[in-house]
Amino acid sequence: MSLPTLQKLGNAFDPDIDAKAIAKAWFIQFVEAMADATAVVDLFVDEGLWRDMLAFTWDCHTYEGRNTIRKFLADQLPKFNPSAFRFHDELTGFYMPYEDLVWIQAFFDFDTTIGHASGVFRLVPLADGSWKAHTVYTGLEGLTGFPEKIGPLRNHEMNCAHFLDMEPTAIIIGGGHSGLILAARLKILGIDALVVERNERVGDNWRKRYTSIFLHEPFWCDHLPYFPFPPSSPVFTPGLQFADWLDCYARSLDLNVWTSARVRAVEPSTRGKRWTVKIVCGDGSERQFNVKHVVFATGLFGGAPKLPDVPHRVTGIGAKEVFDGVVLHSSQYKTAADYIGKKVAVVGSGPSAPANAMRIAHGICLDFVDHGIDVTMVQRGSIYVMSAKNGIPRYFGLYVKEGLPVDVADRITLSYPNKFGKLLHQRMTREIAELDKDLLEGLRKVGFKLNSGEDDAGALGLVWSRAGGFCIDFGASQKIIDGQIKLKSDGNIVRFTSTGLLFEDGSTLGADVVIFATGYADARDSILELLPTHLHDSVQPVWGLDEEGELNSAGRELGRRGPDGEKLAGLWALMGNVSLSRIYSKFIALQIKAHEEGVFGGRY
Repeated sequence: MSLPTLQKLGNAFDPDIDAKAIAKAWFIQFVEAMADATAVVDLFVDEGLWRDMLAFTWDCHTYEGRNTIRKFLADQLPKFNPSAFRFHDELTGFYMPYEDLVWIQAFFDFDTTIGHASGVFRLVPLADGSWKAHTVYTGLEGLTGFPEKIGPLRNHEMNCAHFLDMEPTAIIIGGGHSGLILAARLKILGIDALVVERNERVGDNWRKRYTSIFLHEPFWCDHLPYFPFPPSSPVFTPGLQFADWLDCYARSLDLNVWTSARVRAVEPSTRGKRWTVKIVCGDGSERQFNVKHVVFATGLFGGAPKLPDVPHRVTGIGAKEVFDGVVLHSSQYKTAADYIGKKVAVVGSGPSAPANAMRIAHGICLDFVDHGIDVTMVQRGSIYVMSAKNGIPRYFGLYVKEGLPVDVADRITLSYPNKFGKLLHQRMTREIAELDKDLLEGLRKVGFKLNSGEDDAGALGLVWSRAGGFCIDFGASQKIIDGQIKLKSDGNIVRFTSTGLLFEDGSTLGADVVIFATGYADARDSILELLPTHLHDSVQPVWGLDEEGELNSAGRELGRRGPDGEKLAGLWALMGNVSLSRIYSKFIALQIKAHEEGVFGGRY
């Protein structure tokens, strides 16, 4: 796949065009052709892409190339019978992100046999002066006959269920932002869901791990459904404030949340196509439910913190000297104020929780410097770094510069198939690197190891593949360059000494405190530890992209693929940052609702 550049299309391009007229003319042909798959693909360029999110399938798919699109449409159009197409004049526009890359972007709505859907298409110019589609996106927005219960349709009665003598339809494991967002969407659709949260209070993960200095993502792309941030909110929401916002969200939307509770096991039920969920409550008692749907919303990673097995950390056989200081994982870190007067080593330069741009070794080191504490960063491998100043406006431009409503911006984000998005991000990465040139050169000069991300696509590919490996810099990099944050990047750790760390080259590093910002175990592990072993092989990876370029399991049903997939029907995963959870929770909620109302069309 390659970008549809003007050179490749053989078009010099005349900028004096009427974008709305061209888009509307193409759309008329598109609607007329929708009864014939071959006629539809004639409106695409050869390397065209169609991304569908439940509108014509019951899953997330990207179809690449005219032949693949033709087969998809031939199979699915008769099942969903699209009709009542509506073109949106006001959202049509001409875009030129680069001198050799232009397109017309337009929006439309339509209905199918099961619901209401939306679409986005992008047209590119050909040598003969015509315009054809390079990408089309279609997504399910709602189910016919089952509207969201908001506005005049909202419930007029108190409806918080305690599930003392009734079963929920769905159990959501995890009461962080992902679990709460999905619970809200299910409630609005009339589905009884119970959120099981191990902490004493909603948002406690943020309170325990994030002091006010650690910043969440930009609020303008992290709105929660039905409960947006106030327009006066700070650009970067402090972690403690976000924790309180989650608690307020759960209370204001009257969500069913059991705190101080944990799920002990999820097993196939003996009562048909259900799952037996065993829950240990805060008082030690155990409850057991048989539910149709279980959603694993156990955090961005889900897995347990990874703490390297460095010899001589504790007394053991053959240990001649044992480290006498403090050792902890970055997930246990709260504030540098706890270590005034200590000498600190932070192992790992990449994110241990990259959904939060500051919850990384850089942020921890910056906190220590700001408290006047001697700190050394021990870098193990290279990472991708971009400055917040130059990176964020380009990554989140839809939500920042253009000021679009969040739902419209989300739709545009989805309309870029991931493979196509990676090609655009390769250019964006070079653009950001040029703007960050002085910063990056300064880091290299002091020995900091840098890369450009997977396939030179910056943070995007790293997010999809392993939800980490990059850093959005808020000032720590300059302190590394200036020597305020010391750097050791010339060797691997061999073992602890009584006073710090010993490296392969024989050098040592003195430290009273060693913090490992070394990430988390595979998110899949948090799912496997609750399921019986005979189901483990059927569970797909959570992160990474499948052959079509869609996320493996984050935001999808776990058992949708493979010969054993039916064994996991009704199990879902929803992990990721707020924006990802906001987007994919909608599709999970619609599928669960479709199951419950008998309109789900099968596992396609």
